[in-house]
Amino acid sequence: MPYSDQHWFPPFLDLRAACAAPVIIESIELLLFEGTYLVRARSVDGAEGIAVCNGRARFLYPMVNELVIPAFIAHDARDLESLVNAVYNFRNNYKYAGTPFWNCVAYVEAALLDLLGKAADASVGDLLGGPWRSDIPIYLSSMRRDTTPEEEVGWVGERLADTKAKAVKLKIGGRMQNDIDSLPGRTEALITLARKEWGSDITLYVDANGSYGQQQAIQIGRLLEEHNYGWLEEPCPFEQYEETKAVADALDIDVAGGEQDCNLAHFRMMIQTRTVDMIQPDLMYNGGLIRALRVAHMAKSAGLRVTPHSPKHNPELATLLHFASLVKHTGPFMEFPAVEVTHEDWYRPHFAIKPGGYIDVPRGPGLGITYDDAIWSKAVPV
Repeated sequence: MPYSDQHWFPPFLDLRAACAAPVIIESIELLLFEGTYLVRARSVDGAEGIAVCNGRARFLYPMVNELVIPAFIAHDARDLESLVNAVYNFRNNYKYAGTPFWNCVAYVEAALLDLLGKAADASVGDLLGGPWRSDIPIYLSSMRRDTTPEEEVGWVGERLADTKAKAVKLKIGGRMQNDIDSLPGRTEALITLARKEWGSDITLYVDANGSYGQQQAIQIGRLLEEHNYGWLEEPCPFEQYEETKAVADALDIDVAGGEQDCNLAHFRMMIQTRTVDMIQPDLMYNGGLIRALRVAHMAKSAGLRVTPHSPKHNPELATLLHFASLVKHTGPFMEFPAVEVTHEDWYRPHFAIKPGGYIDVPRGPGLGITYDDAIWSKAVPV
């Protein structure tokens, strides 16, 4: 039997029980529509599944077409978990191991989950065991480091007032800059000002994106503890597992991480050694929903929470919402961009924040996204 993750991580899904008839994959194509990359999959029986890629597809499309799509053609989509495992060995894909490769797998997996749902007339949540909730509380995720503390608290505060969300994540540090802040003194001032301005009823998180060495991260963590923040995300460069663990061991505040990881054995190591207090697989970088659920299963066994990294507002968000509807040991909030979103008309639903900071899980077949048929006459094969 060719190598796959299945030897170490046995299958845990039963998609054949959820979909009685075979769903043989006839074609998968990568398309470009007005700057957005989409994957469209079709079965021999005429079912169709569609997924939106992240922006990295602009650079990764040869890998999608040559190394990933062919591994799935002519197979039964009900065997998707095994296919996602086996693609690692297809055409020696392990030589390309890393987030570029697993992004490509995630694009195709999402389209095939949508295809399966359409074939079975069931949502992805129903295919994968049944959701336990129908709407998801979100935190507003700021993606900015170019603001002063006053500017940041000002514009994010306006979004808090508009959405009535109950949680916010702010960016601190200089992003992989060895203890150098994006602006002198910005981090310390922002941590203090945000809590002062928004009060104790708002849950606050911060993301350092690997900004600090161990000692500086602990110092920043002490300030966060003083101001009752909920977690410190990626305090040290992500591959510095020993330093990250030292920070987690030293602090009472939760240390979160895993966004940049895409190796299930690394996730297992991080969980077993308690490198972090909360694990954060990215639903694209780590290879899709099934692999994220596998990380969640490992985390549950160790008593850790899992809260994926996924600051999306377009159809990519559907995967996160289905994940959060299936997994009970998440953090209290899922990620959503703080920026005011302008939605496009070629897909539905538009993910609007309901009062109190909730977003509905899409309930239609598959991922629950519908597309305007007019886009296909404009979409071009990649």
